[in-house]
Amino acid sequence: MDATPEEIRRVNEREVHITWADGHKTVFTNLFLREHCQCAGCVHELTGQKLIKPGSIPPTLRAEAIALVGRYAISIRWSDGHSTGIYSFQKLREWCQCPECQNNVKREE
Repeated sequence: MDATPEEIRRVNEREVHITWADGHKTVFTNLFLREHCQCAGCVHELTGQKLIKPGSIPPTLRAEAIALVGRYAISIRWSDGHSTGIYSFQKLREWCQCPECQNNVKREE
């Protein structure tokens, strides 16, 4: 599994698509990515408890901008004003929900 993206793009104001160097494609809804933000404002630094209240993120959420963070991650500026999260390429690849990736996770367990 190669965690090097070839392309990252916003699609239809509802999704973020990533094409990886090995040809694999991952599709994330904006809501999924926003709910999985790992920043200190979204996850308690000591306990790991999620601080985002369920249902608090609007379904109309948009990724307004996506920027590279070095050679290892992206940051996303969301339409709800949130912009402090950093999404590592490794974590994004691990989060892939496609059937192929989910089968690989089940085999590893």
